[in-house]
Parts: sequence; C-alpha cells; structure tokens
Amino acid sequence: MEALDQQFHRLHQDGLLILTNVADATGARLVEQLGSQAVATSSAAVAWAHGYPDGNTLPLERLVATVESIIRVINVPLTVDIEAGYSDDLARVAEVIDAVIAAGAVGINIEDGASPPELLARKIEVARQVAERRGVKLFINARTDVYLKSLVPAEDRVAETLKRAALYQAAGADGLFAAGVTAEYEIEAICRGTPLPVNVLGNASLPSPEEQKTLGVRRLSAGSGIAEFLYGAMGSLAKSFLETGKLNTHDLKALTYGEVNALLKKS
Repeated sequence: MEALDQQFHRLHQDGLLILTNVADATGARLVEQLGSQAVATSSAAVAWAHGYPDGNTLPLERLVATVESIIRVINVPLTVDIEAGYSDDLARVAEVIDAVIAAGAVGINIEDGASPPELLARKIEVARQVAERRGVKLFINARTDVYLKSLVPAEDRVAETLKRAALYQAAGADGLFAAGVTAEYEIEAICRGTPLPVNVLGNASLPSPEEQKTLGVRRLSAGSGIAEFLYGAMGSLAKSFLETGKLNTHDLKALTYGEVNALLKKS
C-alpha cells in the first residue's frame, strides 16, 4: 500500500487537487466521506475553534491535539497549516514541525507574510531537515503573501512571486501557494514560471476549476472561507433563536475573516 506521504506528493503531479480546509476531526471526517483525496487544516479555523485569533498565537499543544484527533478518524493524507511556524526562532520552528509530523501530518503550509523571504527559506530548510530525520517525505507548501498582503506594486507581483518561488524551491519547498492571485494571465505566468506545483486560494473571482487546470494550477484551497461562513451562519441562527425562540435559516451570510478574527483579539 502506498505510504501517505508518497500519496500526497502524487496528488500534486496531475490534475487539480481541491482541498476544503477544516478546523477539526469531525470536519476532516466529513470531507473525507464526501470524497476528498486529502485533508487540509486552515490555521485560522483551527485557531478560532480553540478561542485564539489567527496570526501565530495558537499554542503548540492545541495544534498537536487537533492533528492527532484528525489523524485518528481519517485514512487519507493530512496537511497542516502552521502559519509562519509560530515563531521566527528556527529552533522553535523545528520543534513545531517535528511535533506535527510526529502527530501524523505528511504536509505543511508555511508562509512568508511581511517578513523577508530569506527567513522563510531558512524555515523551509529546517523543515526539510526535520522531516528527513523523521523519515517522512514531507510536502512543504510555501505560501507567499505577495498578492494577499500587496507586498509589492501590482505590476511587479508576478515577478516577485517567481523570484520567491525560486528561492523557496532551492531551500527545499515542494509547492508554491500563490495566495490571492486571481487574474488568469497572472496565474498562467506563475504556473509557467516555476516547476513547483502551484496552489491558489478559493475566490469568487477565480476562473473555474477546469480553466485552472488548463492554466497549470495543481491545487485549490478553500482557506478560512468555509469557517467564515459557518460562524456567520451560527451568528444568524443564534440571533434568531435568542429573539424568537425559533431557528430561522433564511438570510444566512458569512462573517468576514476580519470580523471572526477580531472577536478573539483581547482589548
């Protein structure tokens, strides 16, 4: 039987891997039952489920407990979003990565954010070293926030993304998560410009999955979008029940990422 780490790598080689990011074991089991070939966590959704804002604040023990609970109920590969490694200290990043691999993950997302790309490159090198010591062919998906955080002027974003892709590939990354890109010509240029499998983030402005495959995309992620809608629906249902004693399922809408995150930031 093919090992889960090898299986997860293979899923990026052909076609489009669609991942509906989850927060917990029940969500993971649900999407597996719906036919998902792998399970991915959303860092934001996991943090929110434990009462923490997204942004490298979730305690490691809560993350590990989530991973362990998911692994217990699924039979497909699991990839875990570890934000920026929860630290810029490389020893701490190594500890986080070792813990999630030990808990059963065969893939990680790790991001650059507004930090220098060289820092993420060093974190990727650490991740590869930790995985090799564990004997796991870890799929390291390097997320660049060039688009998501508008790190450079719009006309420079493709070039900057590809510059970072080359740096991250040299450090040992297996995939490139170009979060926030939506324009077809930019997606195609990024896919053509790197040998890494390209991951995009779900957005209403994206071309269809079939068109994404034609452009060269290999992975599509929901990110925190599902969790945002679920919290919005919970708020609408709770408001209705508090006011009327009945569940009104009409007019459900998502909360935004910012609204959910702000709920958990202590003043």
